[in-house]
Amino acid sequence: MIIHNFSAGPCILPQEVFQKAAAAVLNFNDLSILEISHRSKDFVAVMEQAQALALEHLGLQDKGYKAIFLGGGASMQFLMVAYNLLENKAAYLNTGTWSDNAIEEAKAFGEVAVLGSSKKSNFNYIPKGYSIPTDVDYFHCTSNNTIFGTQIKEFPASPVPVICDMSSDIFAKVMDFTKFDLIYAGAQKNMGPAGATLIVVKEDILGKVSRHIPSMLDYKAHIAKESMFNTPPVFPIYVSMLTLDWLKNNGGVAAIEQLNNAKAALIYNEIDRNALFQGFAAVEDRSTMNATFSLKDNAHTAAFDALWKDAGISGLNGHRSVGGYRASMYNALPLESVQALVDTMKELEKKG
Repeated sequence: MIIHNFSAGPCILPQEVFQKAAAAVLNFNDLSILEISHRSKDFVAVMEQAQALALEHLGLQDKGYKAIFLGGGASMQFLMVAYNLLENKAAYLNTGTWSDNAIEEAKAFGEVAVLGSSKKSNFNYIPKGYSIPTDVDYFHCTSNNTIFGTQIKEFPASPVPVICDMSSDIFAKVMDFTKFDLIYAGAQKNMGPAGATLIVVKEDILGKVSRHIPSMLDYKAHIAKESMFNTPPVFPIYVSMLTLDWLKNNGGVAAIEQLNNAKAALIYNEIDRNALFQGFAAVEDRSTMNATFSLKDNAHTAAFDALWKDAGISGLNGHRSVGGYRASMYNALPLESVQALVDTMKELEKKG
């Protein structure tokens, strides 16, 4: 049976990537990718290619940005961003659990101004109508909120550096990424397996805080050593490189954006059409990566759960903070998988 993987992360990756990664576990230039030295010429080439592909997909080559791969997940970046950039005061937009966590970490380093929050509405919309002050060190936002299924569609003009957690929608749509001074993303959504984190940073924003930064938390230290300050997560970086190469060979971000829009349109059209279902997120803020929805009548839960499980659908349960269902539609998820989900929703409707 074909498995349709809607897991929010670690998530679906391309079959081609699985095959190449599996082969490398057995033989990567005579050794396993799991046992090669991170300082070997073979892995240095992998790292360089992964960094170059990341910058290429974002359109940031030769524009003063560096790409580095670190461990610790995006949650470590909540700390590292503030450690490296927060001298006095920072501005944050609170749109979900992860931005909420980032705010709490930043408070240990300076004053935090929350410019907008949808917390009282269980984060079902993106706050709007705020302005970014000029007296802050940076503005931080989360582009896509995996748990709640919301996504920033337009980013505000900013008089200060913009920091963005793009963990769940990086490489998913074409944007002017020069608007951002630092982007970070855990690999386990659109890039690779859990264990690696991509940071893309404009170098000229670094080195401006007066505090001592421990070397392991200093972006400048990791940039100077080309992500080799300590032993990097070799296998997750290798798989991320394969995924970024797969993306390039399949038309790049522009092509995948068209596919992502088609998948989102398919599922949201059914949520809105089918009288048995309702969406969670505000319509104007709906995420193309994570569609959150529920049954209007829980009496249908057992029947619907049986239908989607019988159809080979996996990872559809919603997060405990929202309940219901969550269809995560990252880059590697084919349109056919979304159609399979829509078919089960229509079948439930027929059964009444």
